[in-house]
Amino acid sequence: MSQKEKLNIFALGGLNEIGKNMYVYEYGQDILVVDCGIGFPDDEMYGIDSVIPDITYLVKNKTRIRGIVLTHGHEDHIGAMPFVMDELMQVPVYATALTNALVNIKLSEHGTADKVKLNTVKAGDTVKIGCFKVEFIHVNHSIPDSVALAIRTPVGVIVHTGDYKIDTTPIDGGMIDLARLGELGKRGVLALVTDSTNVENPGFSLSESVVAENFEKQFQDCHDRIIVTTFASNVHRLQQVINCAKKYGRKVAVTGRSMENVLRVATELGYMDIPQGILVDINQIKGLPKDRVVIISTGSQGETMSALHRIAFSEHKQVEIMPGDKIIISASAIPGNENSITQVVDELFRKGATVVYERSALLHASGHACREELKLMLALVKPKFFIPVHGEYRHLKIHADLAKSMGVPPKNVVIADIGRVIELSARSIKLAGVVPAGKVFVDGTGVGDVGSVVLRDRKHLAQDGMLVVVVSLSSYDGSVVSGPDIITRGFVYVKENENLMQEMRDVAMEAIDSCNARRVKDWAGIKGAMKTRLSDYLYRKTKRSPMVLPVIMEV
Repeated sequence: MSQKEKLNIFALGGLNEIGKNMYVYEYGQDILVVDCGIGFPDDEMYGIDSVIPDITYLVKNKTRIRGIVLTHGHEDHIGAMPFVMDELMQVPVYATALTNALVNIKLSEHGTADKVKLNTVKAGDTVKIGCFKVEFIHVNHSIPDSVALAIRTPVGVIVHTGDYKIDTTPIDGGMIDLARLGELGKRGVLALVTDSTNVENPGFSLSESVVAENFEKQFQDCHDRIIVTTFASNVHRLQQVINCAKKYGRKVAVTGRSMENVLRVATELGYMDIPQGILVDINQIKGLPKDRVVIISTGSQGETMSALHRIAFSEHKQVEIMPGDKIIISASAIPGNENSITQVVDELFRKGATVVYERSALLHASGHACREELKLMLALVKPKFFIPVHGEYRHLKIHADLAKSMGVPPKNVVIADIGRVIELSARSIKLAGVVPAGKVFVDGTGVGDVGSVVLRDRKHLAQDGMLVVVVSLSSYDGSVVSGPDIITRGFVYVKENENLMQEMRDVAMEAIDSCNARRVKDWAGIKGAMKTRLSDYLYRKTKRSPMVLPVIMEV
């Protein structure tokens, strides 16, 4: 079989990690990209705002990219669009109306909205993109306008589910199109590429309608102010809060730029029904009785700059926590954010608020399928080959085992890693070569200028602090004109460690004298000697390893 008869599938993100979803389908001279998300920095990524996929391969082959398809509007599927489209400006983008509207906000903030072609599709549409025909299939998720994809390729049909759940009582009235997925299964699906996030959870995911009932219980007989925080993009949850506010005679104020943007866009597109006069400006809430106010806020993950974080730590200009306030956290913690959320919850309790966040309250429904739903998807689609995505390794492994238990032959199940190519034909599947892949760090306006070396230095500084040794040497004979002076940050408190400071000066002086005795006039050599001697001395003395930065001024 020739190379052109093989379909290559590989991930540039979204495997062995949560977030940063980006998948590539390649056949002959045609490339199709599915999703373009960000990842969230972990505790070791000091100062990093977000993580995006390494698109080196796509940039090198951008003339072959026929289109980018987005499954839904969550950050981990669209967040990298402004950065990626800087490099792939001419590539057309296909997504549903709400997803495109959210992408357009990001591109506008980036200043490139007028340079990117966004094509709007709807569930049921089929679009030809190069040699691929992509059908959009309605699914349930925690944001409207979410779709799965049936990708018709020259070797067979691939069903790429995106994020989904099976909700038989969704609040927007549109249940996942199981009939279409079953029809595809009857006709023959070559491979299922599917969400693994909740594979560890047994049974079925909670319905959004159950969450709506539990929200009402929180509003009933509550005579204090209510503050609700959830994911900014969770349009269904925003609607539930507004419905409850209307029923119990409360006005709604929104704080958080991303929340305000989503609310505006979803309303304009008809995905939300906001009763006339229920929304008020955040600046007006102080003039309203506390039992007539609901505040919807960003910050469900404890993000430092979010509205809820600023409210909790008394840094918000319009909202101050009052004893008795009821705070409802309607979101699950993204792995790695648990400590940040705990700090915010503790501070809210400290200020006298009541915080409702326990799972038992059932105020959040995951948008991802649990084990029985994943089994139902496998039973409907009946794939010949199975490729789990969207999850850490344990998720992928458990999902792979689930597929095998459902009758998929073990040799037809493949767990890959980012950058690892899966080669697929009508009859076989195997792991092939690799393409460049990894993490690109976004820090402020810088994209990719912070790498592993910089992060290692930041970690070193955070753990052990730094020490700067400044000395002036004569350009004539290398003798010491002034210094050495010691400046420390994050190492010791100078005023309480004068003896140690003097000993460090002595060690630095000994290093300089040693070099002068050997007639070493190389400033780099002297710097190296000071750094080595001071590092060795400090570790022996304190069992710490601060970063030592020698500075020589030639006079």
